[in-house]
Amino acid sequence: MSPFEFLIVVVLVGVPLYFLPAIIAYRRRHRNKLPILALNICAGWTFIGWLGALVWSLMNQDTSARA
Repeated sequence: MSPFEFLIVVVLVGVPLYFLPAIIAYRRRHRNKLPILALNICAGWTFIGWLGALVWSLMNQDTSARA
């Protein structure tokens, strides 16, 4: 595999994986999709930031009032 082919594979696999929390938030129509995207962009390069964005994107959006 040439270096160019390797770069193409890394981009095609790595970029969607990096933005997975934002993709999930947009697909689920999460009400905080823009803040999740911002967290993903700003702190996603750290595993903790990426994991936080992922967990946030998967959280239930229950809007019912609890007594």
